[in-house]
Amino acid sequence: MPLVIGDMPYVDRQNRTCGFLDIEDEGSGRFLRRYFILDTQANYLLWYMDNPQNLPNGTGAVGSLKLTYISKVDIANVKQKAKAKFCFVIKALSQRYFLQASDQNDLLGWVEAINSASKITVPRPTPATAPEVGSAASGSAASGERRSQTAYRTEIIGGVVVQTAINQNGGESHEVTPSEPLNHSALRRTQSQAPMSLHKSQPSRSLLKSGYCVKQGNVRKNWKRRFFVLDVFSISYFKCSTDREPLRRILLREILKTHECLVKSG
Repeated sequence: MPLVIGDMPYVDRQNRTCGFLDIEDEGSGRFLRRYFILDTQANYLLWYMDNPQNLPNGTGAVGSLKLTYISKVDIANVKQKAKAKFCFVIKALSQRYFLQASDQNDLLGWVEAINSASKITVPRPTPATAPEVGSAASGSAASGERRSQTAYRTEIIGGVVVQTAINQNGGESHEVTPSEPLNHSALRRTQSQAPMSLHKSQPSRSLLKSGYCVKQGNVRKNWKRRFFVLDVFSISYFKCSTDREPLRRILLREILKTHECLVKSG
């Protein structure tokens, strides 16, 4: 490791932010000196009794905090810690961790490092490759010719547009286009995703994940088992997998943050 100058946080050879901080003990309210390591690769903030280089081999951390649990890191105000100087607070789930730095530069360095490490980054989607002009024009012309010769009946079932071809002899058949595989041809989907009862017979390319989860209610706070469907535009949940209409649909662009949380029993 490089030379440590004072108590300033530094970056070691493994690209981890390290240094001494005082952390408040929940039981006594006293601040205890600990050595902190911000390990972004392991997704943890760890603290030890001393620098691990000065401890026996195999000595583990005395405390840890998962970075995805952290919602905010900020400098503590006077009302929170009136007597503690250079103090900052980490908010994680329903708990708060108060830590004290050695000086103002040390304080700002740790706050910036932990805030940056706990941010959730979503990669931007790459633009889809545009189809060739010739093939697109010929495909649309052929499709238009077929549509002019065939009558269709359009229905909306569970947020899915279903087009049924009506034959001249009075029979009905689902539309089939050469550009689509056979198992995708019966349904022409809108942006909203169909429930799982339709997925099983007609799988969709926009479906990302589906399955049962236990959800807490907003009013009574009781837990109920619901069937969730995640697609590229929204997440919906149903009372069961055979329902056609979701109980609720949330657009992904309206979701600000998603993180793992711990549920206390009792």
